[in-house]
Amino acid sequence: MLTLPELQFGPGSSGLDKKMRVLVVEDDALLGDAIQAGLKQSGYAVDWIKDGISAEQALATEPYAAVVLDLGLPRLSGLEVLRRLRSRNIPLPVLILTAMDTVDDRIEGLDAGADDYLVKPFDMGELAARLRALIRRASGKTEPLLEVAGVKLDPAAHLVLYRDKPVDLSAKEFALLHALMLNAGKVLSRTKLEEQLYAWGNEIESNAVEVHIHHLRRKLFPELVETIRGVGYLMPRGKDF
Repeated sequence: MLTLPELQFGPGSSGLDKKMRVLVVEDDALLGDAIQAGLKQSGYAVDWIKDGISAEQALATEPYAAVVLDLGLPRLSGLEVLRRLRSRNIPLPVLILTAMDTVDDRIEGLDAGADDYLVKPFDMGELAARLRALIRRASGKTEPLLEVAGVKLDPAAHLVLYRDKPVDLSAKEFALLHALMLNAGKVLSRTKLEEQLYAWGNEIESNAVEVHIHHLRRKLFPELVETIRGVGYLMPRGKDF
C-alpha cells in the first residue's frame, strides 16, 4: 500500500529539502497524483507525464536528476521508453515502478537499462530513499553525507552543518547548496540550476539563483561559491575556509 511518511526536516527547511527535478511517468491519475504529492513533500521538483510518447518528448528536451517510470503506459510502453533512452547513451537514473512483479518482469526491466525496480503497492518513503540513492550514485557519490570545504549536507536528514554547527537554510537555499555540492568542481549555469530546481508551472524570478547564492555566501562563507562571469557558478573542491 502506498503510504506517505511523516517527514522530518532540518532547521529552516520549511518542509522541503533538495529540489532535484524528477520525471514521474504514470498513467493512473490517482496514483500519479499521490506520487507527485509525496515526492514534492520529500523535496523533489516533479513533472508528471501520463503516456510514453509525452515522456519520450520530455526526456529529449528537459533535464532531470532521475525518472520514475511505469511500464504499462498508453501510446508507448515504459520498456520502450527506457530502451530508446538507453539507445541514445543517456545515463539518466531510471526507477521502474510497476505492478508487474514476476522475476521475469524484473529481469526484463533491469536488462532494458533500469537502475532500480520497485513493485506496487509501495511505501513513499522507500521510493524517495531509492531516488536519493540513485541520484547520489549517478553523481559519483558513494556516501549519503556530502562534504565540501567544511560544509556537510545530509539529504535524508535535511541537515546542513558548517564546522559541525547547524546552519539555518531555507528550502530553496538547501536545494541550491545540494545541487552545487553534487557538482563540486564543475561550473553550473544559472539556467541549468533553474532547470534542476523548478518543475513545470513554477514561476521563476529573473534573479532567484543570484539571490539564493548571496544568502548561502552570507550564511556560510563568501568563498563558498565562485561566480564565473558569463558562464555560471562554481563550488570549488578541496578548499576549507
